[in-house]
This record gives sequence, C-alpha cells and structure tokens, in this order.
Amino acid sequence: MNEDDLPPVELPIDGTLDLHAFRPQEVKDLIPDYLAACRERGILRVRIVHGKGTGTLRRTVHAILARLPEVASFQLAGEEAGSWGATLVDLKAMDNG
Repeated sequence: MNEDDLPPVELPIDGTLDLHAFRPQEVKDLIPDYLAACRERGILRVRIVHGKGTGTLRRTVHAILARLPEVASFQLAGEEAGSWGATLVDLKAMDNG
C-alpha cells in the first residue's frame, strides 16, 4: 500500500493547523480549505504551525496567505504560541449577504 492509498486525514477544525503531518505539495490546497472551514464555523483567528526548520515552509505558507482575499492579516506567532515556528492568521468574517 502506498501513500496514495491511505484514507484522508480527518482534521479537527479547532483553529490550529499543524502542517507537520502533511507533505509540502499538499499545503497549497490544504491551507485555503482549512481556513474556509474555520470561517464557516466562525473561527476567525487561526494558528498555522509550520515549524522553524529552514524557513521554506514558512515562506510558502506566507505566500499562500498573502494571495487569499479572506485573510485580513497574518504575522509570526509570539513566544507563547510557537514563535517563528507558527503563524497567526486573522480572517475576515463571512459575508452573510
């Protein structure tokens, strides 16, 4: 059985997305989908854990966030929330019109 045969991972939609369990090529679809699910549940503050490493994944995450219209702002987390190994994202509320 290869990786493609594995069942999809069920993600808890709780405002924290830990990217350690995902392959880099999955991130570009995963992040917008996860943020959309959070917005649908009224979760407008999301923490994305990308790890410290070389910074490649962090730069990818930030590039994705910069292109999403539903993202109000994002910044590296403070010491209490993962420091530069995590990014805090503020989402715009759903337009109920």
